[in-house]
Amino acid sequence: MSAERIPVTILTGFLGSGKTTLLNRILQQAHGQRIAVIENEYGAEGIDNELLVQDRDEQIVTMNNGCICCTVRGDLIRILGELAGQRSSGLIDFDRVIIETTGLADPAPVAQTFFVDDAVLRHYLLDAVVTVVDAVHAGTQLVEHHEAQEQVGFADRILISKTDLVSAPQIERLSAQLHRLNPRAPVANVNFGQCDIAQLLDVHGFNLDDILQIEPGFLSEDAHEHDEAIGSFVFRSAQAFRMDLLESFLADMVERHGRDMLRYKGILNVVGQTRRIVFQGVHMLSSSDFGRPWLDGEARESVLVFIGRRLPREAFEAGLEACLASHRQDEPAPSHAA
Repeated sequence: MSAERIPVTILTGFLGSGKTTLLNRILQQAHGQRIAVIENEYGAEGIDNELLVQDRDEQIVTMNNGCICCTVRGDLIRILGELAGQRSSGLIDFDRVIIETTGLADPAPVAQTFFVDDAVLRHYLLDAVVTVVDAVHAGTQLVEHHEAQEQVGFADRILISKTDLVSAPQIERLSAQLHRLNPRAPVANVNFGQCDIAQLLDVHGFNLDDILQIEPGFLSEDAHEHDEAIGSFVFRSAQAFRMDLLESFLADMVERHGRDMLRYKGILNVVGQTRRIVFQGVHMLSSSDFGRPWLDGEARESVLVFIGRRLPREAFEAGLEACLASHRQDEPAPSHAA
């Protein structure tokens, strides 16, 4: 039965580790396989679907407003069933599934789905859990967040991202720490999502017996709770941003709240730009780049998502409103004491 089932890769890693970048690289490589992607985002709305390449034949399904390991886990079972049914009837065709979890997901309940649900077990085979680890922030994340520890502990492959931002001795220490946490999983570096595809697909890495030794209650446990202090919110506007005001405001908020800004990202409509600006950040590190052009007649809208620990939502929203083009250009950039 294993040879007939559809292989599944769970792609996990803490907020901002580089999962979507890696997934894009996988989709762009000439591996000749058709991939169905299930994309999970923590907030009510997300932008990762916008960041994925969509000029190929991949089936991409987005799951928002909850974490795949708990509140929307039932949706995962439903979506897997629908994909298998459509594949069997010839409506769609794909060779494998990649599930990208939210950065706050505990991979254990997601993996458990492939062993305790009869319909899922009949159609799918869990091939591997691949975990991306942020070289810059892993030291803090592995101490402060249980999910980050679980993501490493359940991994069949561990990939260290952002290695260009830290020293070689730091990478060596992190690699040793990851090996202590999970001696089963090979550890490799990944630079801007570039990775040997053989490390990720058809690795036959998930071994149920090994997992039961780590977590004997794996097949029976069904509860997962997130840190109640962590929340998310979305800012949307059809008005264009003034980039000078926006950069000043965000720099101020990062200085004040950067330690608690676990992840922030957005698709920006900016005055004078014919292309989207893709904005992303983790704690004190942020970057922006051009996205695809706005199409003729397409409604231009900015969408920013913030995930963090007790972030002052009203201050963020008021500051972002003040950065829109409707803000008088003779007024100074907004200052916030939140």
